[in-house]
Amino acid sequence: MMRSHYCGQLNQSLADQEITLCGWVHRRRDHGGVIFLDIRDRDGLAQVVFDPDRAETFAKADRVRSEYVVKVTGKVRLRPEGARNANMASGDIEVLGYELEVLNEADTPPFPLNEYSDVGEETRLRYRFIDLRRPEMAEKLKLRSQITSSIRRYLDENGFLDVETPILTRATPEGARDYLVPSRTHPGHFFALPQSPQLFKQLLMVSGFDRYYQIAKCFRDEDLRADRQPEFTQIDIETSFLDEADIMGLTEGMIRQLFKQVLDVDLGDFPHMTFEEAMRRFGSDKPDLRNPLELVDVADQLAEVEFKVFSGPATDPKGRVAALRVPGGASMPRKQIDDYTKFVGIYGAKGLAYIKVNERAKGVEGLQSPIVKFIPEANLEEILNRVGAVDGDIVFFGADKAKIVSEALGALRIKLGHDLDLLTCEWAPLWVVDFPMFEENDDGSLSALHHPFTAPKCTPEELQANPSTALSRAYDMVLNGTELGGGSIRIHRKEMQQAVFNILGISADEQQEKFGFLLDALKFGAPPHGGLAFGLDRLVMLVTGAQSIREVIAFPKTQSAACVMTQAPGLVDNKALRELSIRLREQTKVE
Repeated sequence: MMRSHYCGQLNQSLADQEITLCGWVHRRRDHGGVIFLDIRDRDGLAQVVFDPDRAETFAKADRVRSEYVVKVTGKVRLRPEGARNANMASGDIEVLGYELEVLNEADTPPFPLNEYSDVGEETRLRYRFIDLRRPEMAEKLKLRSQITSSIRRYLDENGFLDVETPILTRATPEGARDYLVPSRTHPGHFFALPQSPQLFKQLLMVSGFDRYYQIAKCFRDEDLRADRQPEFTQIDIETSFLDEADIMGLTEGMIRQLFKQVLDVDLGDFPHMTFEEAMRRFGSDKPDLRNPLELVDVADQLAEVEFKVFSGPATDPKGRVAALRVPGGASMPRKQIDDYTKFVGIYGAKGLAYIKVNERAKGVEGLQSPIVKFIPEANLEEILNRVGAVDGDIVFFGADKAKIVSEALGALRIKLGHDLDLLTCEWAPLWVVDFPMFEENDDGSLSALHHPFTAPKCTPEELQANPSTALSRAYDMVLNGTELGGGSIRIHRKEMQQAVFNILGISADEQQEKFGFLLDALKFGAPPHGGLAFGLDRLVMLVTGAQSIREVIAFPKTQSAACVMTQAPGLVDNKALRELSIRLREQTKVE
């Protein structure tokens, strides 16, 4: 091998030993006739010293520049007291260079790697192969590898089989657009890239492989944001003959072991919370429990006030009026309140009413707000008691359709928690359970809240009689306000699956066309089964503290789903299109 050690492996135990390093020149310094090269590889940095006593080697060291690829042989020695670097893993030692071989020269990189530089993301993605040399990026990918290794070990030890499922499959309605692949051998027909291995893992359960897992690539053609990519990695798990409690216990153990091994963090037992409680208290089905702020319903106190902004939603069965107390918030200047008003407007809120609690003992006179004149004093007192307001607090109000109030105040709660530094701990996991089976669309139709293969907590007859109130056997694992993974017990009886399809408006012909193979499989002794899928990219993002999953994927796409490094997607020539029986329609140019 060309090297004997990685740079980050060097320490005092190797003193006086001859070693060989290979890597890139991270930094070059000339100190009065002595040349220092910091050599970098994936494990870290090592300082190599070249002195004039070895004239040929010294001359080579004098010519090298940043990012040259080099091979260095020398002797490890302890650094003098006062010259040790606590910021480097190898900071107690240095290497006295005997031999230096330049394996390749390098042009000046488009951005410096040896110091922090606020480089635009597009430039970093254009030169991603250079960006990944930066130690902080290398650490993220190394941690990602440790996470996948921990997961594989845990699942292997618990009797799971790693089984691959097809990438080229057919389109199924799973909530997002499919990426389509034209078939050359079947003109006019298309494969779809899988949004998840959902149907295949269920078929594996029917096949008798009762413990399956896969770290799988999945694809969704949807608008992107910080935690979404068109292609992403999923930790896919499915089991037979286990119920919700078994599956949740098994996967909770996996995540707890992972955090202990990778971060030395004990997450403890995960609390359970129903979907209804999460939405009521936090305005979100993935609440961040590090944040102590809570939403409190106050519609009963505002239903009869003359102020229609409150009384309208308070008397609307689909409306909600909720309050959010912020301790010490009465000192907020008006501009900050205006900024928060604009913020909740993103979520459809028409405004942000508030009451500043200056001195409760003075009653209405101790409150500062343009809305107190519309609310009877007894109702005000009850509202303030209910939210636990004390002097110096501010109470924000949301009044609108329930969905808008929950989303707006839920998002405001998160923002306030970060802006005002209110978080009480570093990690806060939980399980959210008892989700609704369906959600109502704008046109009154129903769609599956998770996916159409989730089992309900009722019989087919009860489901068809009251679909809008049915609960599912679904469960989500949440950490710090991020959904780590979601899963459910699946439907394993044909009559229940057809009942769900009927409620979703999927006709019998469409059922047979798109899911005939699954419905057929359910006739041949499908076992009770369920599972869970984790978003690996989001998990790594949380563990590393990254702000975007693009930071923890080696070669991610931009927010417009493009790769600026390879210039993908790209055009193809007419010959290739003809072979696929495709003709492009000329786009109308906008003047």
